[in-house]
Amino acid sequence: MIPIGYMYKKVSAKTDWLKAPQVKEICSVSSCISQDFADWINYWAHNGYWMFNAPQVIESLAMEQNIVLAGHRLFYYEAFEKQWDEEPGVWVHFEPESSFETAVKAPLNALLLGFDIVSFFAQNGPECSPLSCNHLADTIEVNEHCLIPTFNEAKRLLEAGAFKNSEPGPYRIIAVHAVQNT
Repeated sequence: MIPIGYMYKKVSAKTDWLKAPQVKEICSVSSCISQDFADWINYWAHNGYWMFNAPQVIESLAMEQNIVLAGHRLFYYEAFEKQWDEEPGVWVHFEPESSFETAVKAPLNALLLGFDIVSFFAQNGPECSPLSCNHLADTIEVNEHCLIPTFNEAKRLLEAGAFKNSEPGPYRIIAVHAVQNT
């Protein structure tokens, strides 16, 4: 797994339309349901994976722009080294956008919550998390965070076609960690 960065998110509780009773909250990487802390792209402080290299970058940006982080949770993400291209059914390499500095500092204290599968059609930032966005959690075993419990299961599901026709790919497997202290 490669470190891809941090994000503060407003985590949404399980929505009524999701029929997975074990889900308590949506800790997806995408911002479709659990929103990012702001519309941050136009500040151009992100790294080549369209995340942030350190929590302090987000916190400084929030102070400069009068963005309130209270009520948001900090997440750290790592990605599997390859992305799944479902049309030919192969794993392919991807790189961060080279025009942005990418120097992610790993957290000292983080808890792995599970693995999300995220679409990257435009090949920059995370787009949709079909487990929540497309209700795939209704038929795929997920944990209370609406994430797949193990990497091996996430990989197996992609290769078996469980995400086919949910969102345009390619897809990346992202490890979702809750950061305990910054």
